[in-house]
Amino acid sequence: MTFGEQPAYLRVAGDLRKKIVDGSLPPHTRLPSQARIREEYGVSDTVALEARKVLMAEGLVEGRSGSGTYVRERPVPRQVARSGFRPAGGATPFRQEQADAAVRGTWESRSEQAEAGAALAERLAIHPGDRVMRTKYLFRQAGEPMMLSTSWEPLAVTGRTPVMLPEEGPLGGMGVVERMRAIDVIVDNVTEEVGARPGLAEELHLLGGVPGHVVLVVQRTYYASGRPVETADVVIPADRYRVAYHLPVK
Repeated sequence: MTFGEQPAYLRVAGDLRKKIVDGSLPPHTRLPSQARIREEYGVSDTVALEARKVLMAEGLVEGRSGSGTYVRERPVPRQVARSGFRPAGGATPFRQEQADAAVRGTWESRSEQAEAGAALAERLAIHPGDRVMRTKYLFRQAGEPMMLSTSWEPLAVTGRTPVMLPEEGPLGGMGVVERMRAIDVIVDNVTEEVGARPGLAEELHLLGGVPGHVVLVVQRTYYASGRPVETADVVIPADRYRVAYHLPVK
């Protein structure tokens, strides 16, 4: 194979992808069978099968038990707006993760104490084995699952205070900045790193995705005078949402 020449299965997948994108194969249409692909493109069964696998891995088609492979509905991506850590009027957990004031949503959560592993300890500048409060969130917009978040707070900061449980007490359901301020911890900086990876099975189950779908992961950390006081992994379905940053100029 010369430089730049594609393997046969990628050429076949590319042509089928083009037909899906331009509407020649609209949503809910059955993908040509393996035998038809073989005949139409003059390729082997192996090449036809691999081409179908590529389209399935890309989330363009889905298999239906006993029926065949069909073109998936392609959602129009919506924005997840992010704008730092000081939204006007305070922040609920949903508003903390979706800063667009026009968007309304709900959340479910569960908190439990845990021990910090090595990677988490490094993010929070604590020792491995130190106790943290781990809170898992599922966020919904108009009833549709849109985002997951797992946050960790060092109990050395919040332990035995009214804000130890993020969703309980006098400030339950408020954002990190407001809760920390209540115990005289002033958040003055936040960092976010955005990456992408295949979604884990349990993540895709909660978000309504299928195996192979890619998710965006926002790794966020709040700081008070240089000390990390909360860190979180925010998981967003990449096929349905785009992360948009709106940052003030100082």
